Amino acid sequence: MSTWHRSAWRRRGGRNRAVRTAVLLAIPMALGLGIGILVAVSGGGHSADISQMALGASASPSPSAAVSASPSASGTTGTTGATNVNCDIIVPANPLSAQGLATPYQLTGPDGMTPDQSGCTMTNAVNLGAFVQATILNTQTGQLSVYDPLVVTQGTTPAVAPTVPVLPRHYVATIDFGFNGTDLFQVGATPGALAQGDCVDGTQGSVFGQVSFCNGVTFFDEASRLAAERRLRVPSEGTSRKVAVSGGSLGSGRDCPVTRNFDMIDQDPSDNVTTEYLLDPATGQTAQDTTSNAGTIPGSTLLLNGSDNTLLDTFMDPLLGCTPFEAPDLANNDQPTSSQALDELLAAKNQPAIPALVPENDEMVLNGQGKADAAKTNLYRKELGQAPIDTSNNRFDSPAMFCQNMIDIQTPFLAANQALLATGQSPVTAMGDNLLTFLANRLNMSFTNLGCQDFGFTNPVTVSLGESGAAVAATFDTTPQRAAATTAGGTPSQRHRKGRGRHQFMDPSGM
Repeated sequence: MSTWHRSAWRRRGGRNRAVRTAVLLAIPMALGLGIGILVAVSGGGHSADISQMALGASASPSPSAAVSASPSASGTTGTTGATNVNCDIIVPANPLSAQGLATPYQLTGPDGMTPDQSGCTMTNAVNLGAFVQATILNTQTGQLSVYDPLVVTQGTTPAVAPTVPVLPRHYVATIDFGFNGTDLFQVGATPGALAQGDCVDGTQGSVFGQVSFCNGVTFFDEASRLAAERRLRVPSEGTSRKVAVSGGSLGSGRDCPVTRNFDMIDQDPSDNVTTEYLLDPATGQTAQDTTSNAGTIPGSTLLLNGSDNTLLDTFMDPLLGCTPFEAPDLANNDQPTSSQALDELLAAKNQPAIPALVPENDEMVLNGQGKADAAKTNLYRKELGQAPIDTSNNRFDSPAMFCQNMIDIQTPFLAANQALLATGQSPVTAMGDNLLTFLANRLNMSFTNLGCQDFGFTNPVTVSLGESGAAVAATFDTTPQRAAATTAGGTPSQRHRKGRGRHQFMDPSGM
């Protein structure tokens, strides 16, 4: 009998995003978003080739894709790692403390299934890998730092024991979770673990899915207070000398994009983390991705979580001549590193005039019946420091207006910067052969997955596929579009696309 403790509720089998695949070059129909990546790393440090990173892989909605099993508590349903897409992550006691951060999180199967029965192992990180990231704020000085707690497969030990971080005397921390599968459920290693960390993975009966949080609301409230007192200083987003102005008030102009820019978002913005782990392929053990560990684990493999943040920080920023917001990595000799929370702080400080906040038609915030859920959307937003739904921001990110702004802002941005983006590396070559075709295919997919056609819009992107199924060219219709009058101002349930089951919802960009 397992000794960890689940949250008070648990929804089984009601939500099935398109299944991820372990083979990045498999048919694009099978590629779902948020696929992780395994990259061989040589000893003595690494410069991983991340050209196959699945940060947003999906080619088209696939109603016939395999769906998640609904294993019983006994784990005897016959579900195997080939069909299961959900996992549990065991949160250690006192997760916000230094010792809690250094205690490995454990990945295991849902509903009593073992890692082997479920496929929930870090050796299967491409499909079902889990990733954890903490951002720490000194409440006296405003100094920020990052620490990536380690995730191990339940029943294994770390390849290298995690570094115990040295934390400020007065601090607040937030912990973000990312997942390369469909639904990741938090469970406590002790009865009080989840409460101790103020951890949430959704609302009653409705899990977020790939992402979850601990203490995000408190962290961002404190960050806001310190920023107002000028003790927390977040930099400007910077400007790019390479970005073409996409016309009028649309696009980012010369400003570097942040995670709330419509010119870089997809159907589920602000999801997943920038954490990386090392895998010892000989033993199946994981370790924190540090310079020291990379040099002492022969033939180590780099594990990553596909995320919007990694897309921006690792692929777009360098190409555009921009710099991500970074802070010292407490596990890696204070080397600068990024985090999901840092990206949200940067986006909040430099929020564009038309902000892309998490929309109510994002699949992660739909309720258990696939309907818009304002309370769940607001909970998700609060954990990332975003404003709750109200009449002022609904002008920008109601379901219909999110579609409209994505079309009217991102399409001209991509069209105006085709030459530059085409020189960039594709995060997923199975989805696009360069950064431009990847982003174009991602926008094309997001249009469909958000149900934008139900609001009277037409898809502004046409992609041409090569023999491998990846996008090799794209054309853009930059004609401004407007939501149908009967849907643009309706209630969330009216604005939500009708008749589209959750099983048909493909996630084109874990990032």
